[in-house]
Amino acid sequence: MPNNVGGQPTFRIADVNNPNLTQFAKDSLKKTNDEVLAGKPMWSRSARCWATGPAFLLTPAQPMFFIQTPEQVRMLAQHDGDVRRVYMNVSHSANLKPSWYGESVGRYEGDTLVIDTVGFNDRTFVDNFRTPHSEKLHLVERLRLVEGGAFLEAEVLIDDPAVFLKPLHVTKRSRRVEATLAEWRCAAGEMNNPFAHDAEPLPAAEKPDF
Repeated sequence: MPNNVGGQPTFRIADVNNPNLTQFAKDSLKKTNDEVLAGKPMWSRSARCWATGPAFLLTPAQPMFFIQTPEQVRMLAQHDGDVRRVYMNVSHSANLKPSWYGESVGRYEGDTLVIDTVGFNDRTFVDNFRTPHSEKLHLVERLRLVEGGAFLEAEVLIDDPAVFLKPLHVTKRSRRVEATLAEWRCAAGEMNNPFAHDAEPLPAAEKPDF
């Protein structure tokens, strides 16, 4: 039951019987389902101010901005000032160290931005149901404006043999808006969220940046 439909909202319950899931994925999702059913508030990772990894385009509520140069496309999620970088017209690095957003390289095919991403760590989720993934995750996204520029359409191929028996193909459309990037600090609000009791903790740095 989502927000704003007149009923009591509930947290997401995944379908652990989906035939395309491996046993590893089913076990992980069942654990999450059990926590939801036991009353634990399982907010989306972005709502708890964590990096979203492959679910970057699923960040809810806040607008997203794009900055394009010949060398790089940057996606800026207003929520917590999250930034994702796509390096244009280059090859993947030879020895990648796994990271929150992996390494994204891009190219244009006509009016479509094609983004190939590998090198994720395994500390994020594929979606807001908390479908897990491994460091073998390979993401191919095709982004283009449709309907006269009114929507951004993302066609995404998600390939991870540890999670999906066959690669998963999904499509998401986002409405284009005119907005000014606002300064936003997610943790400032979440530290005082009265509905976050017993939720997973906010991320905290283990040592100062400088």
